[in-house]
Amino acid sequence: MDQQINTMGWDIGGAHLKAALLDQAGKVLAVYQQPCQLWKGLDQLQFAVKAILPQVPVSPCLHAVTMTGELVDLFADRHEGVQQITATIQDLLPTDNCLIYAGPLGFIQATQLQLADYDAVASANWLASASFAAQKIGNGLFVDIGSTTTDILLLKDGKVLAQGYSDYQRLISQELIYTGIVRSAVMAVAHSAIDQGQYIGVMAEYFATMADVYRVTGELNEHHDQTETADGAEKTILASARRLSRMIGSDFTSAELARWQAFAGNIRAQQLQKIKQACEYRLEKSDEAIGRTLPLVGAGIGRFLVKDIAEQMSAPYCDFSDLCLQSDLPLALTPADCAPAVAVAYLLMQQAL
Repeated sequence: MDQQINTMGWDIGGAHLKAALLDQAGKVLAVYQQPCQLWKGLDQLQFAVKAILPQVPVSPCLHAVTMTGELVDLFADRHEGVQQITATIQDLLPTDNCLIYAGPLGFIQATQLQLADYDAVASANWLASASFAAQKIGNGLFVDIGSTTTDILLLKDGKVLAQGYSDYQRLISQELIYTGIVRSAVMAVAHSAIDQGQYIGVMAEYFATMADVYRVTGELNEHHDQTETADGAEKTILASARRLSRMIGSDFTSAELARWQAFAGNIRAQQLQKIKQACEYRLEKSDEAIGRTLPLVGAGIGRFLVKDIAEQMSAPYCDFSDLCLQSDLPLALTPADCAPAVAVAYLLMQQAL
């Protein structure tokens, strides 16, 4: 391109909209996140984009878009979701400078996207993040733990060795694990737990989420929790402990906070073990003789768990943010918090050079 301009990456999820601004050298200038409950309507996406755009410095900008929101039940199927999200985003961003990430097909002008491209576009944000990490680190196991899901990808010689592409295929290969640290219901993580030294069944009720678990363990960054609580009540340690107590049919008193901290720790351990087992499975199922001492690259708001898994596996740990050039300005969110948005902007910047 004749004119060097900034690049904006957009990651349109079903519950959040994330964005990242990169300069022409690939330095991350800013990252943004807005709640976007897309299942309630496309106006949620419009509100979220309009909330972010005024925060972006006024300058010429290319826009790279990836999405997972096509899965929400607002749409009859994924193709309809891709079509409607793309049409909506074209009304919000400069049409000539708006490109859609289509995985192995590269970037496609939003105005030129065809039905035949929709499968490549749907839920491809994981490939953007893993491809960026692969280019930067060469070999590793990329693990992105977000608010709702976990992506696990093997990286070798700067390439992503993915066995699946669609969410369906990736659930089979265990490259996609439907568990996260904010929105996942506790009942989806554990069917039983340890309370006061004994095993007890966990109720199959939407009484608490994993945000409650990590708030009680003291590991939740409140900037990352933009979702309503299960009971609509406040986001405090005591309120979270009360919600957790309901999971086993118990009443809560503040004098027993230590009891619920231990209970939350057990739920945490079960989620950690599930993700660790999937990491080990990916390494065992690989056709490549690359061993078990690969560095684990942690991305997403739950990457503190990746660090724990790396320690348990005696593997090196690398934070996604450390792979990025970053500005000296303090960021409320880090590049690793919004990895797909950063990655898709970087990949488009490379293509545009």
